[in-house]
Amino acid sequence: MDGAVRTGAGDRIPTGRTVGRSPGRLAWMRLRRDRTALVSGAVLGLFVLVALAAPLIEAAYGIGPHDQFQSRLDGFGMPLGHAGGVSGEHFFGLEPRLGRDIFIRLVYGLRTSFFVACTAAVLSTVIGAVLGGLAGYLGGWLDAVVSWLTDLTLAMPFLIVALALTPTLTARFYGQRDEVPPVFGVGVLIAIFAVFGWTSTARLVRGQVVALREREFVAAARASGAGLGHLLVRQLLPNTWAPILVSFSFAVPQFVTGEAALSFIGVGLTEQTPSFGRMIYQSLDYLQTDPAFVLFPGGTLVALVFAFNLFGDALRDALDPRSAR
Repeated sequence: MDGAVRTGAGDRIPTGRTVGRSPGRLAWMRLRRDRTALVSGAVLGLFVLVALAAPLIEAAYGIGPHDQFQSRLDGFGMPLGHAGGVSGEHFFGLEPRLGRDIFIRLVYGLRTSFFVACTAAVLSTVIGAVLGGLAGYLGGWLDAVVSWLTDLTLAMPFLIVALALTPTLTARFYGQRDEVPPVFGVGVLIAIFAVFGWTSTARLVRGQVVALREREFVAAARASGAGLGHLLVRQLLPNTWAPILVSFSFAVPQFVTGEAALSFIGVGLTEQTPSFGRMIYQSLDYLQTDPAFVLFPGGTLVALVFAFNLFGDALRDALDPRSAR
């Protein structure tokens, strides 16, 4: 739109120059007009706030994730009261048999899911962006090697490798009688996700860099004596930020469900670490007698992943200049 200055009388006088909007500002304007993005973003913001404030919530709630309330269970290990022992003291009731508070374990389960998924998404995105950028710009044998590694990684069955690799690493560093610290299981999950999750970002970035490497601004930087690092970091990768950001937004919910699936089958996280997958697995024996036990962790997991996917779709549309939304 035309620039203008305002006089003391309130009149606007055009200055004769045009004020443009950057692609990032245009994407932000599209995102703010999207109601789906606003609602899903608000839900995600709430989940993130709960995860970050888990210690404060525990202090205010007065109950920890490992506290047990055996006195509130009957002779069969079932919570007393209705809907799994839901009350003003226990918002979501108690776990059968162990008597742990479900609400506070869900809060810390959110914390676990966000930490594992976001850390793995950052690592896989960085690895994919670097490998894809190098392969797309240099080409030749490096492009062939990266493409071969990508195809090999995609051909490997993720679940089977995770099932085989996790106990192998645990046995390598800890004996059968040694207690495995929770941080080790979290680290193994993050490493597995990062190793298997970089391929989609690498392919996206490689395609973008191949299309950009012969553009005028890249040729000018090359003619001025810019090195490989400058060309990648300052010239090429900043022009591929949109697909990288979209890839990251879809990687996080993928890793959230992956962490829950592996925890469900007993891979990675230990019993000491609250997790949606482990809570859902423990609730299978009580589907008929205590359906609330599976409803709360299952519903929270579905809401979290659904909000992530909706926001990722809205972000992709906002970053697409051809989008009509």
